[in-house]
Amino acid sequence: MKVKNGKGMRKQTFKTVLQYTKRYSVFVILSLIFAAITVAFTLYIPILIGDAIDLIVAKGNVDFDGIIVILKKILMLMVLSAVAQWLMNTCNNKITYSVVRDIRHKAFAKLEILPLGYIDAHSHGDIVSRIITDVDTFADGLLMGFTQLFTGVITILGTLIFMLTINVKITLVVVVITPVSLLVASFIAKRTYNMFRLQSKTRGKQTAFIDEMIGNQKVVKAFGHEEENLKEFDEINEKLRKSSLKAIFFSSTTNPATRFVNSLVYTGVGITGALIAMSNGITVGQLSCFLSYANQYTKPFNEISGVITELQNALACAARIFEFIDEKPQVPDIENAVKLKNAEGNIEIERVDFSYVPEKKLIQNLNLKVKSGQRVAIVGPTGCGKTTVINLLMRFYDVDKGTIRVDDTDIRKITRSSLRASYGMVLQETWLKEGTIRENLLMGKPDATEREMIEAAKASNAHSFIKRLKDGYDTYITEDGGSLSQGQKQLLCIARVMLCLPPMLILDEATSSIDTRTEQKIQSAFAKMMEGRTSFIVAHRLSTIKEADIILVMKDGNIIEQGKHDELLTQNGFYAELYKSQFEKV
Repeated sequence: MKVKNGKGMRKQTFKTVLQYTKRYSVFVILSLIFAAITVAFTLYIPILIGDAIDLIVAKGNVDFDGIIVILKKILMLMVLSAVAQWLMNTCNNKITYSVVRDIRHKAFAKLEILPLGYIDAHSHGDIVSRIITDVDTFADGLLMGFTQLFTGVITILGTLIFMLTINVKITLVVVVITPVSLLVASFIAKRTYNMFRLQSKTRGKQTAFIDEMIGNQKVVKAFGHEEENLKEFDEINEKLRKSSLKAIFFSSTTNPATRFVNSLVYTGVGITGALIAMSNGITVGQLSCFLSYANQYTKPFNEISGVITELQNALACAARIFEFIDEKPQVPDIENAVKLKNAEGNIEIERVDFSYVPEKKLIQNLNLKVKSGQRVAIVGPTGCGKTTVINLLMRFYDVDKGTIRVDDTDIRKITRSSLRASYGMVLQETWLKEGTIRENLLMGKPDATEREMIEAAKASNAHSFIKRLKDGYDTYITEDGGSLSQGQKQLLCIARVMLCLPPMLILDEATSSIDTRTEQKIQSAFAKMMEGRTSFIVAHRLSTIKEADIILVMKDGNIIEQGKHDELLTQNGFYAELYKSQFEKV
């Protein structure tokens, strides 16, 4: 949905909503049928009431038997109308929440195939707001739309037909004045759409800010940033207040404006009907019936004006979620892409250029050959492109130019799933899912035996602290690890990779959160794990990479030095400066 102007976007959004409802067209048809039955019975009741009034001729001259028969009919119609309305609401609920389920499913499915570039470039809170809050608001508007729009439109058509059967002149009065109500509602609705869109966008920013602050509360408190955060939140909150007030104020004028027009309709019917009744054109009962119809005819316009307001809000939210769903997914695997099996780990990077942002160059003309089983350490200052190389190896991002090969095959010709399954990653930032420790460890190898799992935990020095937990391997943890320390969480991530033991390893500051004594144990475990496996080690602490087969020294996206630890020290270049800055006393 790339249409930028409000009118075009509204149309496109509405078309998309209709496409989602097509699957439930049976329930839409049933809802319309039940709405028609409800309206027909409701509109027939005023005729019966008018007939009952006409049976009251004068004082002492009332046909009670006829009135009782009419009252029984009215009671029966009211019951049938209530049942039909209940069935209509059931169908509307089915349509609404099925559509919402489908949209959320599609949105989450898109989230799984979006390129990491999109996730990195957009606020996580805003994405959450689109999938949760915007879809909820859309659901409320859609439900109101189905419930009131169907009955409203059918009521208007039905009352017109019934009024025409009673008196054409009075009906013309109603028809002439009513369009003013539609014009007023349409005028306001067109101007509230953009206001509701701004409100939804600002709410997304607020959600993003709250999400960020909750996730980093310790950092906020550690740096005494509470006051600044409060000010920033107040600014966003004030923007939301202003945009919400504007949207609600302008939209709320719809109802009083249409009510005013409706009062004119009722007045016109009353005066015209009274004059015609005086000339015996209609009976008093028919005039009473007409006045009742005038009320029922104008009432849907009030409801529809309210629905239009809600629909503007719903369509604004729907536009945001459809905009997300319409985002370009990551480039799919090519047809006949090969599955990487039993990879040997020979990797070649040839003339690779890559930038996250086209205007800002990062990696240029990167060349590297890694033989199977070699340990490659990547060092350099922050922002030099170390982690970017890892992102390219895993194909989280595709290169702008050049080629990366694994076992002489371009990784763009290999399925992403098989490529990534051939790597084991331990990152500086730990990732654990909500569930038991067992479930977290078995994520990469669900069919692993209990013994294999425990051996992997022992190798990573995680077994001892896991056994001290209340429920051991069945201890339930939250996504942030709950009461586990940062080091313990990292040990679990290391154990997870040790259980899989893929042919290639990536260790990006893997021991950064572990104490020195445990680190020594982990390093020996890593050494055992890396035997015969191609390994990439990103490290700031140069003491951890002395035994690497190749050390790549990166600066400004280029490999400026390459060799073993002793060789690089002898060259007395940039690596030697880094090493001396860490280990030599000033």
